[in-house]
Amino acid sequence: MSLTEPGTVEDGVDPLTTGFSASYAGVMAFIAVAHEGSFSRAADRLGIGRSAVSRSVQKLEGQLGVRLFLRTTRSTSLTREGELFHDGCRPGVDRILQALEEMRDLRDGPPRGHLRVSANHGFGRKVIAPLLSSFRARFPEVTLELQLEERALDLAADRIDVAFRDGVLEDSEVIAKHLIPMQLLVCAAPAYVQQHGLPSTVAELSAHACISQRQPNGRLQPWEFRVDGKPLSVEPSSALVFNDADLALQAVLQGQGLAQLPNYQVRAALDAGLAVSCLDQYAADDRGHYLCYLSRRQLPKRIRAFIDFITSEVRALDLDVVTHWESVQHAGAPARDIDAGAWR
Repeated sequence: MSLTEPGTVEDGVDPLTTGFSASYAGVMAFIAVAHEGSFSRAADRLGIGRSAVSRSVQKLEGQLGVRLFLRTTRSTSLTREGELFHDGCRPGVDRILQALEEMRDLRDGPPRGHLRVSANHGFGRKVIAPLLSSFRARFPEVTLELQLEERALDLAADRIDVAFRDGVLEDSEVIAKHLIPMQLLVCAAPAYVQQHGLPSTVAELSAHACISQRQPNGRLQPWEFRVDGKPLSVEPSSALVFNDADLALQAVLQGQGLAQLPNYQVRAALDAGLAVSCLDQYAADDRGHYLCYLSRRQLPKRIRAFIDFITSEVRALDLDVVTHWESVQHAGAPARDIDAGAWR
């Protein structure tokens, strides 16, 4: 038996030359059928006949020696072997499509294509969603999909182009661009303050009705502070618990207790005098709102346009609540009575 190095020709047969054409066509047909769930729809997507798609998949199955699809008159689904092969092929196919897209993007022309964006419910609803109409007006050839998830999605596996994340980010494979500081404010309604007052130290939270939030992992979200220059995380006894920041804010505005909420969530209520904040001097100062994306040698124009647009627009919103109110007071604006639902 003779041994040959990979890629060499044995008996005049080059496996790369003889197998590449059929394999590549078969893989592309296979991916299209798996994505569309139908040989006919895959043929339409590839712009070829259904019989050509079927022949390419059959040749691929013959090369692999396995059956990739279960076919009936009503449906087409992947076999277990097909699922494994799809998981192995998809990253490579995505990279090829990305490379083709990046080459097209180098040509002249406006940003175009589909953009998938992820954010948590609060930041997505309050900050990102209101800006999308302006972005679409400026870049009409870009289509947008906004997914709201409390859990941090995997940008590669979930095919997310841009994600917004809060807090303190650990080192990762993604590029994280700091947008604005993330202020966590302890808030209450004037009605609650009239009846119970406000805590002046973190320790005094134990004497108040606190409204907490449940994280996607099932744990209660701790309240974060900085005391004497050191981070402090506490879990106050909770009178109410929600897994949604909007519901926690509603409970605050109804006078049911105190909650620690991000600046963007409470800014409108503070400005309108519907809520007041306390313990601002202990607010954690090492957190932020981040715009995240995967590292690419050449970002598609639509992603670059979205990053630049959102960065400019979000920073212009003036969501730095504590600094905003400090500047108002320093400018000599009259303090308003806290019982009237404003700032002292």
